[in-house]
Amino acid sequence: MPLLSRLTATVCTVACTVLALSSAARADALAEAVIDQHILPTYAQLTSKSAEFANLTQSDCAPTSEAVRNAWGAAFDAWVAASHLRFGPSEVDNRAFAIAFWPDSRAKTPKALRSLLSDRSPVVDTPEDFATASVAVRGFYALEYLFFDPAYADLGDPDYACAFVQAVARDLARNSAAILDDWEQDYADQLRTPAARYRSETEAHQELFKALTTGLEILADMRIGRPLGTFDAPKPNRAEARRSGRSLRHIEIQLQSLRELALLLSANDGALTEHLTQVFDKADRHADQLSDDPSPAGITDPQKRFLLETLQQDVFEIKEIALRDLGPKLGVEAGFNALDGD
Repeated sequence: MPLLSRLTATVCTVACTVLALSSAARADALAEAVIDQHILPTYAQLTSKSAEFANLTQSDCAPTSEAVRNAWGAAFDAWVAASHLRFGPSEVDNRAFAIAFWPDSRAKTPKALRSLLSDRSPVVDTPEDFATASVAVRGFYALEYLFFDPAYADLGDPDYACAFVQAVARDLARNSAAILDDWEQDYADQLRTPAARYRSETEAHQELFKALTTGLEILADMRIGRPLGTFDAPKPNRAEARRSGRSLRHIEIQLQSLRELALLLSANDGALTEHLTQVFDKADRHADQLSDDPSPAGITDPQKRFLLETLQQDVFEIKEIALRDLGPKLGVEAGFNALDGD
C-alpha cells in the first residue's frame, strides 16, 4: 500500500476510534445515570428491606404480629419500586417470580398454599429445599394470604406457620441480594460498556427504554386494568394486594419509580422532561383522589370507576409520550418485554 494511502487509513482509524469513544462516553453518561441513580439504589433498598424482614422473623414470626406485617410491607414497597426492571439478574432462576408471583390468573397461590400448610410440607426446613418449591408459595403474595385472609389463619399450626414465614422471608432476602450482587459484580458494567451482551449503545438504551414501557404496561394494564374489568362487569377482586389494602399504594409507588426512570432517560431534553413531569403530576393528583378507597373495593361505584379510568388514561398518555417522543430521541423502540408471550 502506498505511503499516502497508509497514512490516510491510519488517520481514518484514529478518527473513527476517537469518534466511537466519544459516542461511548455519551452513552455511558446516560447508562450510568440510570444505573447509579435508579437501578442500583432501587435494588439496594429491596435488599435492605428484605434482609430486615428476614432478620426480624428469626425472633418474631407470628402471622398476626404487627411488626412482622410492617416489615413485610416495607419490603413489598421496595419490590414494587423495582418491579418494572424485568431484565438481567431479576430473570435469572425465575427470581422475579419467586419474589412476586402475580398476576395469578389461575389462582395457583391459594391452592398451593392451602396444600403446603395443611400437609406441613418439610420444604420449609432449609433454604435449599424451599428454593425448589413452587413460586406460587414463595414471595410476598403467598404471605399476604397468610397474613390477611382469615381462611388461612387456622391451617396447619402456629409452629409450622412460623417456619413458613421464616422460609419465605429468607428466600426473599436471598433472591433480592442475588439480584443486587449480579448487578454490582457484572451486569452494570455490561450495560455501561457495550460489548458481548449489548453490542452497541443503542441496544443498551433499548433495554432501559423497554424497562420504562414495561413498567407503564404493568401499571396501566395490570395494576389498574385488571380490577377495572368492563363497565358492566368490574373485577374488584382482581386488584393486586387487595386483602392487605395495598392496591392504590402499589400504583402510587410505581408511578414514583417510573417518573424517576423517565426523567433520567429524558434528562438531555428540557422540554420533554417538563412535559413528562406535568403528566406524572396529573397522574399523582388523580391517584390522590382515590385515597379513600385503597383496595379498590368501590370500583362498582360509577364515580370511583371514573377516577380510576382517568388515572389509567394518564398512564396511557405517559406511554404515548415515551413512544412518540422519548424513544426516537434515544434512537430506539419499545420492543418485546418480559410480559410478552412466546
